[in-house]
Amino acid sequence: MVFGLGNPGAEYAGTRHNLGFEVVQTLARRWGGVRLRRSRWHAWVWRGEREGVAVVLAKPFTFVNSSGLAAKHLLMGVQRPPSDLLVVYDDMDLEPGRLRLRPRGSAGAHKGVRSIVEHLGTEEFPRLRIGIGSPPADSDGVDYVLGRPGPEEGEVLRKAVERAADCVEVVLKEGLAKAMERFNVPPPAG
Repeated sequence: MVFGLGNPGAEYAGTRHNLGFEVVQTLARRWGGVRLRRSRWHAWVWRGEREGVAVVLAKPFTFVNSSGLAAKHLLMGVQRPPSDLLVVYDDMDLEPGRLRLRPRGSAGAHKGVRSIVEHLGTEEFPRLRIGIGSPPADSDGVDYVLGRPGPEEGEVLRKAVERAADCVEVVLKEGLAKAMERFNVPPPAG
């Protein structure tokens, strides 16, 4: 299950905090115009098959800080363990454009991931973090993540979203370990 974090609503489209949503949308577009539908699991969902693997794409319609509710309902609905939930989200602790794939870990400062850990009662789920960098000294963290990047940073993040979608596809084809080898490196220059 690819569970992209973001906030619902047009006012949040294009913000740093919605990179997880953008990865899910990129995969849906790549896979032939897949359409996510509203579900009873507090998320827009698509279920199908890719690379011979049953896949669920999901974008919670809870806000980021309440993502755990949707994650819990989705896992119960499809009867899968947390270890099958690949959470994709933005991370201020990574330089812009950098990806970090891990099989498990702590929530860190990300309130959406913290919500997932609280609702699932475990940190044992894979996560793909997309670096957005730290806010400027004169900026609040909330304003920063809910802000839209300028043109140069926006291009870096657009490329990172494409690479993150590539990473998810490698996870499906070759597994988490191979994807970690390939994508836990600095992004290519240019």
